[in-house]
Amino acid sequence: MSISVWFRVIRIKFLLASVIAVSLGLAISYWQTKTLDIISGVITMGGVIALHASVDLLNDYWDYKRGIDTITKRTKFSGGTGVLPEGLLKPSTVYRAGMICLASGSLAGAYFIVLHGWIIAVILGFAILSIYFYSTKIVDSGLGEIFVGIKGTMIVLGTMYIQTQAIMPTNIVAGVIAGTLSSFVLFITSFPDHDADKQKGRKTLVIALGKSKASSLYWVFPAVVYGLVMFGVITEMFPSYSLIVFTGIFMISKSASKIKKSLDNMDEFVHIMKSTVLFSRITGALFVVSFVIAILANNS
Repeated sequence: MSISVWFRVIRIKFLLASVIAVSLGLAISYWQTKTLDIISGVITMGGVIALHASVDLLNDYWDYKRGIDTITKRTKFSGGTGVLPEGLLKPSTVYRAGMICLASGSLAGAYFIVLHGWIIAVILGFAILSIYFYSTKIVDSGLGEIFVGIKGTMIVLGTMYIQTQAIMPTNIVAGVIAGTLSSFVLFITSFPDHDADKQKGRKTLVIALGKSKASSLYWVFPAVVYGLVMFGVITEMFPSYSLIVFTGIFMISKSASKIKKSLDNMDEFVHIMKSTVLFSRITGALFVVSFVIAILANNS
């Protein structure tokens, strides 16, 4: 089987969100303590990527089994990967791969439980339960965006706790920023799946509010991100360099003005999804870079 098929089914381009979250945790930890456990950082990154991959694999499996992916129109950013409807892999193979990734990520987490105790156990326990039930219980309850936000926060908190054995306000605020950026992506990519998800019993935020009302929330996500960054800089939790994240606002200004008019035009909406995903990733990356710049400035 081609490796490209596996890259497709684990949605490799979406794994970048977890890479950014771990990188953020590592960068802030070094900025705060001037030390970094590289081996622990590598294990953390590998474990988080495995857990994220398990979410995507199990999501593809359950969406296929429930018939969602067979009735939705797939785009580059929504509608599933298409691997199972196209018969490129067997459902049982994807399910087993998802469970293997879940077990691998859990094993990495168990290693840190032995080293650092119950806080890591709580974070890992949340991760395992929420990953396994994400595509059924969590999404069906309309908690998808909240779950993804908490997941992003937990990744940053867990990464920093492994490095510093401490949880501070900076960790929490930075984690919420990372989580909000991830939630923004889930929010915007759920619009095209509205009809299929609703027909099969899912309850996303877009379904709960309706497309028109939900589109009015587009600016809420970047507003939360920018508000927290400003708060962090003012209170000196973050370096002033973190203000570079505001350069990303130009990426979504046009999309925000067009979203309502594009709800029934898939070609236009794909452009909105693309700009939103790019905004999320680039803003997260710039946030990481701001701490790297601060580290270099302190060392010069």
